[in-house]
Amino acid sequence: MILYVIRHAWAEEPDDPKWTDDRQRPLTDEGKQRFARMVKLLAERGFAPELAATSPLLRCRQTAELVAKHSPQRPRIVERTELEPNSDLEGILRWTRAQAGDVEQLAWIGHAPDVGRMAASLIGDARGAIRFAKGAVAAIRFAGPPRGEQGELQWLVTAKILGC
Repeated sequence: MILYVIRHAWAEEPDDPKWTDDRQRPLTDEGKQRFARMVKLLAERGFAPELAATSPLLRCRQTAELVAKHSPQRPRIVERTELEPNSDLEGILRWTRAQAGDVEQLAWIGHAPDVGRMAASLIGDARGAIRFAKGAVAAIRFAGPPRGEQGELQWLVTAKILGC
């Protein structure tokens, strides 16, 4: 299985007074366009999640919708509270393992710093973290259903690396 760990794309500033409820803070128009370009480029290189689990916060949901719209498998989107800020790695892993028989590629869309900590734990360092820029995508391969410390990082890309 390939698990894509994705940090939500570029969102409105959290200190802007018009976003009194951080859960409703959306992506910027530029952030949507930039991330859509990333997904299209990644899709040309094999990025094809069949299922996308997302934090229920609006900016993650919108990021998941861009993944669904611009990747070839048009993945179904499922909101998972385990991916909210202060993510529950063990909980989302249990859910992901339950999906493993039905999908080969699955995406998680969440928040920093959680996505960096989760990715580090998946590849073998539960005490470490990987820096995820906004919109960054990591591909982690597992020989079977995903378990902590058993993944192999295949790649990690940012918009800047892809020229977006």
